[in-house]
Amino acid sequence: MAPPTPLLAVRGSDGLHMIQGPPKIANFDVFQRDCSKNCKVSTFSKDGKLFVWCNGEVTNVVSTTDCKLLHTFDLPKVVGLEISPKNTILATWQTYISGKDGTAGVPNLQLYDLKTGKCVKSFIQKKMENWSPRWSGDEKICARNVNNEVQFFENNNFDIIANKLHLQKVSDFALSPGEHPCKVAVYVPGSKGAPSFVRLYQYPNFTGPQSAIANKSFFKADRVTMLWNSKATAVLVTASTDVDKTGASYYGEQTLHYIAVNGESAVVQLPKNGPIYDVVWNKNATEFCVVYGFMPAKATIFNLKCDPVFDFGTGPRNAAFYSPQGHILVLAGFGNLRGQMEVWDMKNYKLISKPTASDATFFSWCPNGEHFITATCSPRLRVGNGYKIWHYTGSILYKYDVPDNTELWQVSWQPFVDGVFPAKPIVYQPVPGEVPAEESKPAQAYRPPALRNKPVTSYKLHEEEPPQSTKPQSSEKPMSKTALKNQKKREAKKAAKQEVKAEEPSEAVLQGNQDSAPTTVTTGDPETDKKIKNLKKKLKAIEQLKELQASGKSLEKNQVEKIQKEDALLKELEDLELGV
Repeated sequence: MAPPTPLLAVRGSDGLHMIQGPPKIANFDVFQRDCSKNCKVSTFSKDGKLFVWCNGEVTNVVSTTDCKLLHTFDLPKVVGLEISPKNTILATWQTYISGKDGTAGVPNLQLYDLKTGKCVKSFIQKKMENWSPRWSGDEKICARNVNNEVQFFENNNFDIIANKLHLQKVSDFALSPGEHPCKVAVYVPGSKGAPSFVRLYQYPNFTGPQSAIANKSFFKADRVTMLWNSKATAVLVTASTDVDKTGASYYGEQTLHYIAVNGESAVVQLPKNGPIYDVVWNKNATEFCVVYGFMPAKATIFNLKCDPVFDFGTGPRNAAFYSPQGHILVLAGFGNLRGQMEVWDMKNYKLISKPTASDATFFSWCPNGEHFITATCSPRLRVGNGYKIWHYTGSILYKYDVPDNTELWQVSWQPFVDGVFPAKPIVYQPVPGEVPAEESKPAQAYRPPALRNKPVTSYKLHEEEPPQSTKPQSSEKPMSKTALKNQKKREAKKAAKQEVKAEEPSEAVLQGNQDSAPTTVTTGDPETDKKIKNLKKKLKAIEQLKELQASGKSLEKNQVEKIQKEDALLKELEDLELGV
Protein backbone atom coordinates (compact mmCIF):
# COMPACT_ATOMS: atom_id res chain seq x y z
CA MET A 1 0.00 0.00 0.00
CA ALA A 2 1.37 3.41 -0.98
CA PRO A 3 2.16 5.75 1.91
CA PRO A 4 -0.19 8.72 2.39
CA THR A 5 0.58 12.12 0.93
CA PRO A 6 1.19 14.78 3.61
CA LEU A 7 -0.80 18.01 3.74
CA LEU A 8 0.73 21.45 4.23
CA ALA A 9 -1.35 24.20 5.87
CA VAL A 10 -0.45 27.71 4.65
CA ARG A 11 -1.70 30.68 6.69
CA GLY A 12 -1.22 34.37 5.91
CA SER A 13 -2.83 37.76 5.50
CA ASP A 14 -4.81 36.47 2.49
CA GLY A 15 -6.36 33.59 4.44
CA LEU A 16 -5.79 29.88 5.01
CA HIS A 17 -5.45 27.07 2.47
CA MET A 18 -3.83 23.65 2.11
CA ILE A 19 -1.64 21.98 -0.49
CA GLN A 20 -0.89 18.27 -0.88
CA GLY A 21 2.50 16.72 -1.54
CA PRO A 22 5.27 15.89 -2.21
CA PRO A 23 6.05 13.91 -4.33
CA LYS A 24 3.42 15.63 -6.52
CA ILE A 25 2.49 19.05 -5.20
CA ALA A 26 -0.96 20.51 -5.83
CA ASN A 27 -3.71 22.46 -4.10
CA PHE A 28 -5.83 20.37 -1.72
CA ASP A 29 -9.21 21.51 -2.99
CA VAL A 30 -11.12 19.25 -0.59
CA PHE A 31 -10.33 21.84 2.07
CA GLN A 32 -12.40 24.95 1.39
CA ARG A 33 -10.11 27.94 1.47
CA ASP A 34 -10.80 30.40 4.31
CA CYS A 35 -10.29 33.89 2.86
CA SER A 36 -10.49 35.70 6.20
CA LYS A 37 -7.65 38.16 6.79
CA ASN A 38 -7.69 37.39 10.54
CA CYS A 39 -6.70 33.70 10.71
CA LYS A 40 -4.42 34.27 13.69
CA VAL A 41 -3.85 30.65 14.77
CA SER A 42 -4.13 27.09 13.43
CA THR A 43 -2.83 23.63 14.35
CA PHE A 44 -3.01 19.94 13.50
CA SER A 45 -3.65 17.21 16.05
CA LYS A 46 -0.67 15.04 17.07
CA ASP A 47 -1.71 12.24 14.67
CA GLY A 48 -2.72 14.65 11.89
CA LYS A 49 -6.34 13.47 11.77
CA LEU A 50 -7.82 16.82 12.92
CA PHE A 51 -7.19 20.41 11.94
CA VAL A 52 -8.41 23.46 13.90
CA TRP A 53 -8.17 27.19 13.24
CA CYS A 54 -9.67 30.52 14.31
CA ASN A 55 -10.57 33.02 11.57
CA GLY A 56 -11.47 35.99 13.78
CA GLU A 57 -15.17 35.07 13.87
CA VAL A 58 -15.37 31.41 14.94
CA THR A 59 -13.08 28.48 15.73
CA ASN A 60 -13.53 25.46 13.42
CA VAL A 61 -12.50 21.80 13.73
CA VAL A 62 -12.36 19.58 10.63
CA SER A 63 -11.28 16.04 9.79
CA THR A 64 -8.26 16.02 7.47
CA THR A 65 -9.40 12.92 5.53
CA ASP A 66 -12.54 14.51 4.03
CA CYS A 67 -12.37 18.03 5.57
CA LYS A 68 -15.81 17.51 7.07
CA LEU A 69 -16.68 20.22 9.59
CA LEU A 70 -16.90 18.55 13.02
CA HIS A 71 -17.38 21.52 15.36
CA THR A 72 -17.74 25.29 15.27
CA PHE A 73 -17.15 27.21 18.48
CA ASP A 74 -18.19 30.80 19.10
CA LEU A 75 -14.63 31.85 19.98
CA PRO A 76 -13.58 34.79 17.76
CA LYS A 77 -10.52 35.93 19.73
CA VAL A 78 -8.61 32.68 20.25
CA VAL A 79 -4.82 33.02 19.93
CA GLY A 80 -3.81 29.64 21.38
CA LEU A 81 -4.94 26.16 20.30
CA GLU A 82 -3.90 22.67 21.47
CA ILE A 83 -5.41 19.21 20.88
CA SER A 84 -4.76 16.40 23.36
CA PRO A 85 -2.76 13.36 22.07
CA LYS A 86 -5.82 11.09 21.66
CA ASN A 87 -7.99 13.87 20.12
CA THR A 88 -10.27 13.95 23.17
CA ILE A 89 -9.88 17.56 24.36
CA LEU A 90 -9.45 20.88 22.57
CA ALA A 91 -7.74 23.58 24.67
CA THR A 92 -8.25 27.24 23.65
CA TRP A 93 -6.69 30.39 25.10
CA GLN A 94 -7.79 34.01 24.72
CA THR A 95 -6.12 37.12 26.07
CA TYR A 96 -7.04 37.63 29.72
CA ILE A 97 -9.04 40.77 30.55
CA SER A 98 -9.63 41.73 34.18
CA GLY A 99 -12.82 43.36 35.45
CA LYS A 100 -13.30 47.13 35.15
CA ASP A 101 -13.38 47.57 38.92
CA GLY A 102 -10.22 45.49 39.41
CA THR A 103 -12.06 42.25 40.06
CA ALA A 104 -11.11 38.97 38.42
CA GLY A 105 -12.07 38.62 34.78
CA VAL A 106 -13.88 35.76 33.13
CA PRO A 107 -11.99 32.48 32.57
CA ASN A 108 -9.99 32.62 29.34
CA LEU A 109 -8.68 29.02 29.12
CA GLN A 110 -11.39 26.63 27.95
CA LEU A 111 -11.30 22.84 27.55
CA TYR A 112 -13.82 21.31 25.10
CA ASP A 113 -14.83 17.68 24.64
CA LEU A 114 -14.28 16.97 20.92
CA LYS A 115 -16.95 14.26 20.87
CA THR A 116 -19.80 16.33 22.27
CA GLY A 117 -18.49 19.84 21.60
CA LYS A 118 -19.29 20.88 25.19
CA CYS A 119 -16.99 22.92 27.44
CA VAL A 120 -15.86 20.60 30.26
CA LYS A 121 -13.76 23.09 32.23
CA SER A 122 -12.67 26.76 32.27
CA PHE A 123 -9.65 28.28 34.02
CA ILE A 124 -8.15 31.72 34.44
CA GLN A 125 -4.70 31.72 32.79
CA LYS A 126 -3.28 35.24 32.74
CA LYS A 127 -0.01 34.67 30.87
CA MET A 128 0.28 33.17 27.40
CA GLU A 129 3.65 31.62 28.27
CA ASN A 130 3.13 27.91 29.00
CA TRP A 131 -0.63 28.45 28.83
CA SER A 132 -1.57 25.00 27.56
CA PRO A 133 -2.18 22.00 29.84
CA ARG A 134 0.14 19.08 29.07
CA TRP A 135 -0.96 15.50 28.61
CA SER A 136 0.83 12.18 28.81
CA GLY A 137 0.76 10.18 25.58
CA ASP A 138 -2.13 8.00 26.77
CA GLU A 139 -4.07 10.99 28.25
CA LYS A 140 -4.20 9.29 31.65
CA ILE A 141 -2.53 12.38 33.12
CA CYS A 142 -2.97 16.08 32.40
CA ALA A 143 -0.96 18.74 34.25
CA ARG A 144 -0.73 22.52 34.55
CA ASN A 145 1.44 24.88 36.60
CA VAL A 146 -0.49 27.02 39.11
CA ASN A 147 0.87 29.06 42.05
CA ASN A 148 4.08 27.22 43.01
CA GLU A 149 2.67 23.79 42.28
CA VAL A 150 1.99 21.45 39.40
CA GLN A 151 -1.60 20.19 39.49
CA PHE A 152 -2.44 16.80 37.97
CA PHE A 153 -5.78 15.57 36.62
CA GLU A 154 -6.49 11.95 35.70
CA ASN A 155 -8.46 10.57 32.72
CA ASN A 156 -9.52 14.10 31.66
CA ASN A 157 -11.60 14.61 34.81
CA PHE A 158 -10.92 18.29 35.49
CA ASP A 159 -13.31 18.62 38.43
CA ILE A 160 -10.93 16.85 40.82
CA ILE A 161 -7.21 17.58 41.29
CA ALA A 162 -5.89 14.03 41.59
CA ASN A 163 -2.36 14.97 42.69
CA LYS A 164 -0.12 17.95 43.40
CA LEU A 165 3.63 18.50 43.17
CA HIS A 166 4.34 21.44 45.43
CA LEU A 167 7.71 23.21 45.24
CA GLN A 168 8.33 26.80 46.23
CA LYS A 169 8.61 29.02 43.11
CA VAL A 170 8.42 26.15 40.61
CA SER A 171 8.33 27.95 37.27
CA ASP A 172 8.30 25.23 34.60
CA PHE A 173 7.79 21.51 34.09
CA ALA A 174 7.95 18.93 31.31
CA LEU A 175 6.13 15.60 31.06
CA SER A 176 7.97 12.67 29.52
CA PRO A 177 6.70 11.41 26.14
CA GLY A 178 5.10 8.03 25.64
CA GLU A 179 2.82 5.88 27.76
CA HIS A 180 2.48 5.27 31.50
CA PRO A 181 4.39 5.46 33.86
CA CYS A 182 4.77 9.18 33.29
CA LYS A 183 7.82 11.08 34.54
CA VAL A 184 7.94 14.79 35.36
CA ALA A 185 10.87 17.21 35.17
CA VAL A 186 10.40 20.39 37.23
CA TYR A 187 12.54 23.54 37.35
CA VAL A 188 12.90 25.80 40.40
CA PRO A 189 14.94 29.01 39.90
CA GLY A 190 17.52 29.90 42.55
CA SER A 191 17.12 32.81 44.95
CA LYS A 192 19.07 34.47 47.77
CA GLY A 193 22.31 32.69 46.93
CA ALA A 194 20.68 29.26 46.59
CA PRO A 195 21.23 27.41 43.30
CA SER A 196 18.57 26.63 40.72
CA PHE A 197 17.67 22.96 40.30
CA VAL A 198 15.85 20.50 38.07
CA ARG A 199 14.34 17.36 39.59
CA LEU A 200 12.83 14.29 38.01
CA TYR A 201 9.86 12.47 39.56
CA GLN A 202 7.81 9.46 38.57
CA TYR A 203 4.08 10.03 38.83
CA PRO A 204 2.49 9.90 41.41
CA ASN A 205 5.43 9.51 43.84
CA PHE A 206 5.98 13.14 44.92
CA THR A 207 6.20 12.95 48.73
CA GLY A 208 9.12 12.09 50.98
CA PRO A 209 12.80 13.10 50.87
CA GLN A 210 13.73 10.25 48.50
CA SER A 211 10.84 10.74 46.08
CA ALA A 212 12.92 12.46 43.36
CA ILE A 213 14.55 9.93 41.03
CA ALA A 214 17.18 12.45 39.89
CA ASN A 215 18.33 15.93 40.85
CA LYS A 216 20.69 18.49 39.30
CA SER A 217 21.48 21.89 40.81
CA PHE A 218 23.38 24.72 39.12
CA PHE A 219 24.04 28.45 39.33
CA LYS A 220 23.80 31.01 36.49
CA ALA A 221 20.24 30.28 35.36
CA ASP A 222 17.51 32.86 34.75
CA ARG A 223 15.54 30.35 32.69
CA VAL A 224 15.86 26.82 31.35
CA THR A 225 14.59 24.65 28.53
CA MET A 226 14.02 20.96 29.31
CA LEU A 227 14.09 18.42 26.49
CA TRP A 228 13.16 14.76 27.00
CA ASN A 229 14.42 12.10 24.60
CA SER A 230 11.85 9.93 22.80
CA LYS A 231 12.30 6.97 25.17
CA ALA A 232 11.89 9.09 28.34
CA THR A 233 15.24 7.97 29.76
CA ALA A 234 17.02 11.34 29.98
CA VAL A 235 16.52 15.11 29.89
CA LEU A 236 18.78 17.80 28.44
CA VAL A 237 18.57 21.08 30.35
CA THR A 238 19.86 24.28 28.76
CA ALA A 239 20.35 26.88 31.51
CA SER A 240 20.54 30.51 30.33
CA THR A 241 21.26 33.88 31.89
CA ASP A 242 20.02 37.11 30.34
CA VAL A 243 23.37 38.88 30.82
CA ASP A 244 26.91 37.57 30.43
CA LYS A 245 28.72 39.26 33.32
CA THR A 246 32.10 38.68 31.66
CA GLY A 247 30.95 40.84 28.74
CA ALA A 248 31.98 38.19 26.23
CA SER A 249 28.55 37.80 24.63
CA TYR A 250 25.29 39.72 24.32
CA TYR A 251 23.45 36.37 24.22
CA GLY A 252 24.04 35.90 27.94
CA GLU A 253 25.58 32.70 29.23
CA GLN A 254 24.38 29.15 28.58
CA THR A 255 25.32 25.80 30.07
CA LEU A 256 24.07 22.36 29.08
CA HIS A 257 23.23 19.67 31.65
CA TYR A 258 22.35 16.00 31.20
CA ILE A 259 20.03 14.26 33.69
CA ALA A 260 19.06 10.58 33.41
CA VAL A 261 16.16 8.84 35.15
CA ASN A 262 18.64 6.42 36.77
CA GLY A 263 20.02 9.33 38.80
CA GLU A 264 23.11 10.09 36.71
CA SER A 265 23.81 13.71 35.79
CA ALA A 266 26.62 15.63 34.14
CA VAL A 267 27.58 18.96 32.62
CA VAL A 268 28.09 18.57 28.87
CA GLN A 269 31.61 19.87 28.19
CA LEU A 270 31.63 22.00 25.03
CA PRO A 271 35.11 22.50 23.50
CA LYS A 272 34.41 26.03 22.21
CA ASN A 273 33.35 29.06 24.26
CA GLY A 274 30.25 31.02 23.34
CA PRO A 275 26.47 30.73 23.24
CA ILE A 276 24.51 27.49 22.80
CA TYR A 277 22.29 28.04 19.76
CA ASP A 278 20.45 24.72 19.54
CA VAL A 279 20.17 21.31 21.22
CA VAL A 280 18.28 18.40 19.60
CA TRP A 281 17.80 14.71 20.37
CA ASN A 282 17.97 12.07 17.68
CA LYS A 283 14.87 9.90 17.36
CA ASN A 284 16.95 6.89 18.48
CA ALA A 285 17.30 8.57 21.94
CA THR A 286 20.96 7.53 22.17
CA GLU A 287 22.63 10.67 20.82
CA PHE A 288 22.09 14.41 20.63
CA CYS A 289 23.50 17.30 18.61
CA VAL A 290 24.62 20.66 20.02
CA VAL A 291 25.34 23.82 17.97
CA TYR A 292 27.49 26.20 20.03
CA GLY A 293 30.38 28.66 20.22
CA PHE A 294 31.18 32.08 18.84
CA MET A 295 30.85 32.28 15.06
CA PRO A 296 31.84 30.30 13.10
CA ALA A 297 29.97 27.91 15.38
CA LYS A 298 30.79 24.28 16.08
CA ALA A 299 28.36 21.36 15.95
CA THR A 300 29.04 18.10 17.80
CA ILE A 301 27.24 14.77 18.30
CA PHE A 302 27.34 13.42 21.88
CA ASN A 303 26.37 10.00 23.22
CA LEU A 304 24.54 9.20 26.49
CA LYS A 305 27.83 9.41 28.39
CA CYS A 306 28.14 13.01 27.16
CA ASP A 307 31.25 12.03 25.19
CA PRO A 308 31.70 13.56 21.72
CA VAL A 309 31.14 11.07 18.90
CA PHE A 310 31.50 13.26 15.80
CA ASP A 311 32.56 16.88 15.31
CA PHE A 312 31.19 18.69 12.25
CA GLY A 313 33.87 21.38 12.48
CA THR A 314 33.00 25.08 12.29
CA GLY A 315 30.65 26.96 10.00
CA PRO A 316 27.95 29.66 9.74
CA ARG A 317 25.19 27.79 11.59
CA ASN A 318 22.82 28.28 14.53
CA ALA A 319 20.28 25.44 14.24
CA ALA A 320 20.08 21.66 13.85
CA PHE A 321 17.18 19.50 12.60
CA TYR A 322 17.04 15.69 12.69
CA SER A 323 14.76 14.00 10.18
CA PRO A 324 11.71 12.28 11.77
CA GLN A 325 13.45 8.92 11.22
CA GLY A 326 16.76 10.20 12.64
CA HIS A 327 18.83 9.15 9.62
CA ILE A 328 19.58 12.66 8.28
CA LEU A 329 20.70 15.83 10.06
CA VAL A 330 20.48 19.36 8.67
CA LEU A 331 22.76 22.05 10.13
CA ALA A 332 21.61 25.54 9.13
CA GLY A 333 22.33 29.23 9.65
CA PHE A 334 19.08 31.21 9.68
CA GLY A 335 18.04 34.58 11.12
CA ASN A 336 21.00 36.95 10.81
CA LEU A 337 23.00 34.35 8.82
CA ARG A 338 22.74 33.68 5.08
CA GLY A 339 20.66 30.51 5.15
CA GLN A 340 23.44 28.06 4.33
CA MET A 341 22.52 24.43 5.08
CA GLU A 342 24.53 21.22 5.40
CA VAL A 343 22.67 17.92 4.93
CA TRP A 344 24.44 14.95 6.58
CA ASP A 345 24.01 11.18 6.37
CA MET A 346 24.05 10.21 10.06
CA LYS A 347 24.93 6.55 9.52
CA ASN A 348 28.15 7.26 7.62
CA TYR A 349 28.71 10.88 8.80
CA LYS A 350 28.93 11.92 5.16
CA LEU A 351 27.88 15.25 3.66
CA ILE A 352 25.00 14.84 1.17
CA SER A 353 24.40 18.41 -0.04
CA LYS A 354 24.92 22.09 0.80
CA PRO A 355 21.88 24.08 -0.37
CA THR A 356 21.21 27.71 0.53
CA ALA A 357 17.85 29.21 1.53
CA SER A 358 18.44 32.96 1.62
CA ASP A 359 16.38 34.98 4.13
CA ALA A 360 14.73 31.83 5.55
CA THR A 361 13.16 32.24 8.98
CA PHE A 362 11.58 28.76 9.30
CA PHE A 363 12.56 25.14 8.68
CA SER A 364 10.57 21.92 9.09
CA TRP A 365 11.01 18.32 7.98
CA CYS A 366 8.23 16.63 6.03
CA PRO A 367 7.03 13.51 7.91
CA ASN A 368 8.33 11.29 5.07
CA GLY A 369 11.95 12.16 5.97
CA GLU A 370 12.81 12.90 2.32
CA HIS A 371 11.70 16.51 1.99
CA PHE A 372 11.76 19.67 4.05
CA ILE A 373 10.37 23.18 3.81
CA THR A 374 12.06 26.55 4.32
CA ALA A 375 9.99 29.71 4.60
CA THR A 376 10.34 33.46 4.97
CA CYS A 377 7.55 34.50 7.34
CA SER A 378 6.21 37.72 8.80
CA PRO A 379 6.71 39.38 11.26
CA ARG A 380 10.34 38.14 11.29
CA LEU A 381 10.69 39.47 7.74
CA ARG A 382 7.87 41.39 6.09
CA VAL A 383 9.29 41.37 2.55
CA GLY A 384 10.04 38.46 0.24
CA ASN A 385 7.58 36.17 2.03
CA GLY A 386 7.15 32.68 0.62
CA TYR A 387 8.29 29.08 0.97
CA LYS A 388 10.25 26.37 -0.83
CA ILE A 389 9.91 22.58 -0.64
CA TRP A 390 13.25 20.78 -1.02
CA HIS A 391 14.53 17.25 -1.48
CA TYR A 392 17.39 16.52 0.92
CA THR A 393 19.83 16.24 -2.02
CA GLY A 394 19.46 20.00 -2.49
CA SER A 395 16.84 20.14 -5.28
CA ILE A 396 13.93 22.60 -5.03
CA LEU A 397 10.68 20.79 -5.92
CA TYR A 398 8.27 23.68 -5.39
CA LYS A 399 8.49 27.40 -4.77
CA TYR A 400 5.74 29.82 -3.76
CA ASP A 401 6.03 33.60 -3.38
CA VAL A 402 3.10 35.42 -1.80
CA PRO A 403 1.43 38.16 -3.88
CA ASP A 404 2.43 41.79 -3.38
CA ASN A 405 1.12 43.52 -0.26
CA THR A 406 0.41 40.18 1.45
CA GLU A 407 2.26 38.35 4.20
CA LEU A 408 2.97 34.71 5.03
CA TRP A 409 2.51 33.94 8.73
CA GLN A 410 2.83 30.16 9.09
CA VAL A 411 3.36 26.91 7.20
CA SER A 412 2.91 23.57 8.99
CA TRP A 413 3.09 19.92 7.90
CA GLN A 414 0.41 17.43 8.80
CA PRO A 415 1.93 15.09 11.45
CA PHE A 416 1.76 11.28 11.33
CA VAL A 417 2.26 8.59 13.95
CA ASP A 418 5.58 6.74 14.07
CA GLY A 419 6.05 3.96 11.53
CA VAL A 420 3.90 5.40 8.73
CA PHE A 421 7.02 6.56 6.87
CA PRO A 422 9.96 4.15 7.34
CA ALA A 423 13.47 5.40 6.56
CA LYS A 424 14.54 4.87 2.95
CA PRO A 425 18.12 4.31 1.70
CA ILE A 426 19.96 7.61 1.30
CA VAL A 427 20.85 8.78 -2.20
CA TYR A 428 23.58 11.30 -3.03
CA GLN A 429 22.72 12.05 -6.64
CA PRO A 430 20.53 15.21 -6.74
CA VAL A 431 16.88 14.48 -7.53
CA PRO A 432 15.53 16.45 -10.53
CA GLY A 433 13.81 19.60 -9.32
CA GLU A 434 11.06 21.72 -10.80
CA VAL A 435 12.76 24.98 -9.78
CA PRO A 436 16.38 25.91 -10.62
CA ALA A 437 18.53 26.43 -7.55
CA GLU A 438 19.44 30.02 -6.85
CA GLU A 439 23.13 30.70 -6.84
CA SER A 440 23.98 32.99 -3.99
CA LYS A 441 26.50 35.64 -4.93
CA PRO A 442 29.33 35.82 -2.41
CA ALA A 443 29.26 39.14 -0.60
CA GLN A 444 32.32 41.29 -1.21
CA ALA A 445 34.25 42.30 1.88
CA TYR A 446 34.36 46.04 2.60
CA ARG A 447 37.53 47.75 1.42
CA PRO A 448 38.37 51.33 2.36
CA PRO A 449 38.77 53.74 -0.59
CA ALA A 450 42.56 53.88 -0.24
CA LEU A 451 42.86 50.12 -0.90
CA ARG A 452 40.28 49.65 -3.66
CA ASN A 453 42.73 49.93 -6.58
CA LYS A 454 45.37 47.76 -4.96
CA PRO A 455 45.81 43.99 -5.16
CA VAL A 456 43.58 41.97 -2.81
CA THR A 457 45.48 40.02 -0.19
CA SER A 458 43.84 36.80 1.01
CA TYR A 459 43.19 36.90 4.74
CA LYS A 460 40.89 34.78 6.83
CA LEU A 461 39.34 36.19 9.97
CA HIS A 462 38.83 32.66 11.35
CA GLU A 463 40.54 29.39 10.63
CA GLU A 464 37.85 26.86 9.73
CA GLU A 465 37.93 23.49 11.46
CA PRO A 466 37.13 20.46 9.27
CA PRO A 467 34.71 17.69 10.33
CA GLN A 468 36.33 14.84 12.23
CA SER A 469 35.39 11.74 14.17
CA THR A 470 36.04 12.07 17.88
CA LYS A 471 35.61 8.39 18.74
CA PRO A 472 38.69 7.02 20.58
CA GLN A 473 40.76 4.52 18.59
CA SER A 474 40.21 0.89 19.65
CA SER A 475 43.89 0.49 20.58
CA GLU A 476 43.82 3.49 22.88
CA LYS A 477 42.62 3.13 26.43
CA PRO A 478 40.11 5.90 27.21
CA MET A 479 41.41 8.35 29.81
CA SER A 480 39.48 9.17 32.95
CA LYS A 481 38.04 12.67 33.33
CA THR A 482 40.64 13.56 36.00
CA ALA A 483 43.55 12.33 33.86
CA LEU A 484 42.21 14.20 30.85
CA LYS A 485 41.86 17.39 32.91
CA ASN A 486 45.42 17.09 34.25
CA GLN A 487 46.77 16.43 30.74
CA LYS A 488 45.09 19.57 29.43
CA LYS A 489 46.55 21.60 32.31
CA ARG A 490 50.07 20.31 31.59
CA GLU A 491 49.75 21.03 27.87
CA ALA A 492 48.42 24.55 28.51
CA LYS A 493 51.23 25.28 30.98
CA LYS A 494 53.87 23.99 28.57
CA ALA A 495 52.42 26.02 25.67
CA ALA A 496 52.31 29.18 27.81
CA LYS A 497 55.98 28.77 28.79
CA GLN A 498 57.05 28.27 25.17
CA GLU A 499 55.06 31.29 24.05
CA VAL A 500 56.54 33.57 26.69
CA LYS A 501 60.04 32.27 25.91
CA ALA A 502 59.58 32.90 22.19
CA GLU A 503 57.98 36.32 22.52
CA GLU A 504 60.08 37.99 25.24
CA PRO A 505 63.35 39.45 23.87
CA SER A 506 66.20 37.83 25.79
CA GLU A 507 68.84 39.75 27.73
CA ALA A 508 71.51 38.27 25.44
CA VAL A 509 69.73 39.62 22.36
CA LEU A 510 69.32 43.02 23.94
CA GLN A 511 72.96 42.99 25.08
CA GLY A 512 74.11 41.93 21.61
CA ASN A 513 72.10 44.71 20.03
CA GLN A 514 73.56 47.13 22.53
CA ASP A 515 77.13 45.99 21.81
CA SER A 516 76.68 46.24 18.06
CA ALA A 517 75.17 49.71 18.26
CA PRO A 518 77.42 52.61 17.32
CA THR A 519 78.89 54.69 20.11
CA THR A 520 76.57 57.58 20.94
CA VAL A 521 77.64 61.09 21.75
CA THR A 522 77.37 61.85 25.47
CA THR A 523 75.68 64.93 26.84
CA GLY A 524 78.24 65.46 29.59
CA ASP A 525 75.68 64.72 32.32
CA PRO A 526 76.03 61.12 33.62
CA GLU A 527 72.38 61.03 34.85
CA THR A 528 71.04 62.17 31.49
CA ASP A 529 73.26 59.69 29.64
CA LYS A 530 71.92 56.90 31.87
CA LYS A 531 68.30 57.88 31.13
CA ILE A 532 69.02 58.01 27.37
CA LYS A 533 70.59 54.57 27.52
CA ASN A 534 67.56 53.10 29.37
CA LEU A 535 65.12 54.72 26.93
CA LYS A 536 66.99 53.28 23.92
CA LYS A 537 66.98 49.87 25.59
CA LYS A 538 63.17 50.06 26.03
CA LEU A 539 62.66 51.26 22.44
CA LYS A 540 64.80 48.38 21.13
CA ALA A 541 62.64 45.92 23.10
CA ILE A 542 59.51 47.53 21.61
CA GLU A 543 60.97 47.03 18.12
CA GLN A 544 61.45 43.34 18.91
CA LEU A 545 57.83 43.07 20.08
CA LYS A 546 56.53 44.85 16.97
CA GLU A 547 58.41 42.39 14.76
CA LEU A 548 56.82 39.50 16.65
CA GLN A 549 53.38 41.09 16.29
CA ALA A 550 53.91 41.60 12.55
CA SER A 551 54.80 37.93 12.14
CA GLY A 552 51.37 36.96 13.50
CA LYS A 553 52.26 36.17 17.10
CA SER A 554 49.63 37.13 19.70
CA LEU A 555 51.07 39.33 22.45
CA GLU A 556 50.27 39.48 26.13
CA LYS A 557 48.39 42.48 27.50
CA ASN A 558 51.50 43.99 29.14
CA GLN A 559 53.45 43.62 25.86
CA VAL A 560 50.75 45.49 23.93
CA GLU A 561 50.85 48.23 26.57
CA LYS A 562 54.65 48.54 26.06
CA ILE A 563 54.13 49.10 22.32
CA GLN A 564 51.51 51.76 23.04
CA LYS A 565 54.12 53.74 25.07
CA GLU A 566 56.52 54.02 22.09
CA ASP A 567 55.54 57.58 21.08
CA ALA A 568 55.89 58.88 24.63
CA LEU A 569 59.36 57.27 24.96
CA LEU A 570 60.52 58.74 21.61
CA LYS A 571 59.40 62.21 22.71
CA GLU A 572 61.20 61.85 26.02
CA LEU A 573 64.40 60.67 24.26
CA GLU A 574 64.28 63.59 21.83
CA ASP A 575 63.90 66.08 24.68
CA LEU A 576 66.85 64.58 26.57
CA GLU A 577 69.13 64.56 23.51
CA LEU A 578 68.24 68.17 22.71
CA GLY A 579 68.80 69.15 26.32
CA VAL A 580 65.28 70.49 26.80
